[in-house]
Amino acid sequence: MKTKSIVPLLTIVFAVLLIHAAHARAVDPMVVPPSPPKIQIALLLDTSNSMDGLIEQAKSRLWSIVNTFSNAKYKGQEPILAVALYEYGKSTLSPREGFTRMLSPFTSDLDAISEQLFTLRTNGGQEYCGHVIRQSILELDWSPESHHLKAIFIAGNEPFDQGKTHYRTACQLARRQGVTVSTLFCGQHQQGIATYWQDGAIVGNGTYMNIDQHKQIVEIRSPYDDRIMQLNRELNATYIGYGEQGAIGKQRQLEQDSNASSLSVSSLLQRSKTKSSRHYSNHDWDLVDAHADGTVDLEAIDEPELPDAMQAMSTEARTAYVDEMLTKRSALQTEIRELTAKRDTFVAEQRKQATDAGSQQDLEEAIKESLKKQAAALQYSL
Repeated sequence: MKTKSIVPLLTIVFAVLLIHAAHARAVDPMVVPPSPPKIQIALLLDTSNSMDGLIEQAKSRLWSIVNTFSNAKYKGQEPILAVALYEYGKSTLSPREGFTRMLSPFTSDLDAISEQLFTLRTNGGQEYCGHVIRQSILELDWSPESHHLKAIFIAGNEPFDQGKTHYRTACQLARRQGVTVSTLFCGQHQQGIATYWQDGAIVGNGTYMNIDQHKQIVEIRSPYDDRIMQLNRELNATYIGYGEQGAIGKQRQLEQDSNASSLSVSSLLQRSKTKSSRHYSNHDWDLVDAHADGTVDLEAIDEPELPDAMQAMSTEARTAYVDEMLTKRSALQTEIRELTAKRDTFVAEQRKQATDAGSQQDLEEAIKESLKKQAAALQYSL
């Protein structure tokens, strides 16, 4: 009888110990939660002679490439997108730096990336692919997390093995850090293989693709275009510049709208789609984004940091005004997303009828195809 009475008691004690152990694990300050998912993309573009078509594609396809991740998730979490940009192979770049230049470190400020792309000009030079890959690995702040998507895309048209830094050494360095190196040869498929672009991708655990740098976007208009462009203009009016970067950021936003529009209607519409997504965040200069993500406390911000019209407002009035802009922006973004989804379906159907099965990919198509493969391998859903 005594033995039987002890059994229930031991069961209760054991259960209590399990509860305490679980609680201790939940509050243990030494337990580090997993970092939020991140997507890091470094674009390495050849800016030597004859690469004008590549640069034009980079300018016009940036927003469509970014939109690949508009609905991306990793185990239910929304990833942070960051893009870096390098140019290489131009004679006006420093020989000491291997004719290589970082135009932007990793940033989520997509307007800044677009701005840099529109500054690019081409001229003759030496195309040291191994060197620019190595520099991008050493200079950029790559995440150490294995579940983060980390990718280099290098595009050009000269032999891949030029320069003192061998491409195999550079690609192996990238691979050890979990960074894939995908190569985009601007020319015929077999020529890219013969000049080691395919081998670079194999060593870098990436994808080899040849692209047509002169391929033009086929403009397909849809019934939704005019309304999307109108919503984009209204969206711009919801941004409130603050601090030293306020006026600069606001001007950059308008300039990149203008730049996209100068290339094609499609480019502007793709940019509008990006601006309706979570990847377009401007908390460094926009008070609405900064308030929404907690970067700025409207009660504590110094008056000179605010635009003139808000400096005389009470804290309550400031908060109400910023919240009003946030509500308006959210509604505009929702409508843009709905209309661009309809437009994407419309354009895809029209393009499917006109597609030439034998045509080469362009920069956008090649990068998107490769990124989708890498995302699937890391269990990111798009």
